[in-house]
Amino acid sequence: MLTINEYVKVKSLEEAYELNQKKTNKIIGGMLWLKMGTQRVQTAIDLSGLGLDKIEETEEEFKIGSMTTLRDIEVNEGLNRYTKGAIKESLRHIVGVQFRNCATVGGSIYGRYGFSDVLTMFMALDSYVELYKGGIVALKDFAKMKPDNDIIVSIIVKKKPVNCVYLSERISKTDFPVIAVCVSELDGKFMASVGARPARAEVVFDDENILSQGITDESALKFGEYVSEKLSFNTNMRGSKEFRKHLAKVLVKRGVKAIGGDER
Repeated sequence: MLTINEYVKVKSLEEAYELNQKKTNKIIGGMLWLKMGTQRVQTAIDLSGLGLDKIEETEEEFKIGSMTTLRDIEVNEGLNRYTKGAIKESLRHIVGVQFRNCATVGGSIYGRYGFSDVLTMFMALDSYVELYKGGIVALKDFAKMKPDNDIIVSIIVKKKPVNCVYLSERISKTDFPVIAVCVSELDGKFMASVGARPARAEVVFDDENILSQGITDESALKFGEYVSEKLSFNTNMRGSKEFRKHLAKVLVKRGVKAIGGDER
């Protein structure tokens, strides 16, 4: 059971940061995963009064406030136009609309969850995390950092030319993914982000230029094999490491073919 002794709706990021330096205090975000744990929180820190629930689009980037809900991202026309629907596909399986109306992108990214569709999706874009004290950090680097007491202000997605496809395999429709894959051609360079291994998402780039001569059945399969060999996989209640490795290879191949126009 979650026990909260005090609740503070902060008036500034500085106030939130100072409160968050105590290990017994917690930023509550959408408070969906937090309430499932068993812990005692001295002070629950609420950021909802700071205007961090907006998606701002310019010619160069999207800036997504950390308190923006997953549902708002899912239905955002600009993000879906930019990713050709991959954003919506990455989010639509997460529990249900009621859940996505509460869950925040800041909590999803900060948690660096191994099962996270959100992290897997944004890792395949040119994405950054804006931290209150730590400044702007590439999401790929942030995902490897140990959790600390800084605060995510926003997620920034640079508008580089991109084609991307999101695919996942699940035992049931709203369950955590057995494997999650986002294949993208970003500014002419192919990469694949693979999450739910069941470790947190990692990105593999086409450093050997497997797809540089065009997308065919052979090159798509070869890139799928290349990605699956570059990553480690493990076993849990949803699947074995061998099954996950095979699924990753297959889904990466399908993603590449979809970008090439054969399976979109």
